[in-house]
Amino acid sequence: MIWPIVAVVLGIGLTVISADKFVEGAANLATRLGMSHFLIGLTIVSVGTSSPELLVSAVAAANGSPSLALGNALGSNITNITLVLGATAFLLPLAVPKPLIARELPMLVIVSICVCLLAIRGSFDLIAGVTLLGALPLVLYYLVRNQEKSEGAIEITQHKLGTAVTLTIGSLLVLIGSSKVLVWGAVELARQFGVSELIIGLTIIAIGTSLPELAASVASALKNNTDMALGTVIGSNLFNFLGVIGLAAVISPFAIENDVYSRDLPWTVGVTVLLFLFSRFSSKQEINRSHGLLFLLLYVSYLWNILAMIAPNS
Repeated sequence: MIWPIVAVVLGIGLTVISADKFVEGAANLATRLGMSHFLIGLTIVSVGTSSPELLVSAVAAANGSPSLALGNALGSNITNITLVLGATAFLLPLAVPKPLIARELPMLVIVSICVCLLAIRGSFDLIAGVTLLGALPLVLYYLVRNQEKSEGAIEITQHKLGTAVTLTIGSLLVLIGSSKVLVWGAVELARQFGVSELIIGLTIIAIGTSLPELAASVASALKNNTDMALGTVIGSNLFNFLGVIGLAAVISPFAIENDVYSRDLPWTVGVTVLLFLFSRFSSKQEINRSHGLLFLLLYVSYLWNILAMIAPNS
């Protein structure tokens, strides 16, 4: 029992740290190649904050545990909105810029509904995976084509070339290795506790891999950069829907468990729609402390719902 727990704790810690260092090193290299800060934020930083989910899900799918990958993606999206945004808004109300209401949030709702429609087919097969991965660059293009480029939005630590290369390659290797350790520990815990890998992915792994979004959102909010806090979560959730689930389906097509239809997909779409409604119809167009508290209570309710469904089977 002790080694799977150590593997999960160590895996989450190394995954989060290595993902942060990978973004730092890769962004530094990108500036040397002449990429703008805006383009770095769109590509390296947005992918980097979701790299724990991506790597963990890819490793899980490759190891024959695709339900863990799906649980990680859906659980991370629920956690990002209810826990990450909930905690951030409870600390400091988040003003929602009009472009987010006009483009990003509606797109997130549409994508979440499309994922549900694909799931109705009973599985995420190769066709679904290719569809989701193919939609990712189209969605990114749609979101950025009318946005103004901001050169000062991202702080990039400067390193010597050798240091940047070593940091990028080394952190990527650690990220891959820690993902393997984390998946092994999660699968072993699921077996020893007699619960499904889906449950482990929805809870422990989802919380662990959402730590980069939590850190980035709280830090941005404390700097009064609330659009970046919201953008981090929205971008991460879009990437989880399209990139993480899509990649897992391409690597190892899988059938969808019944609990996903009755619990996880409705919760995922529900909190996504609720985020849009709060942003769109709030009198001040902000996610305020009351909204944040409600999101936090919803997260507790979701975890309670999972525990209640596990208890009769234990």
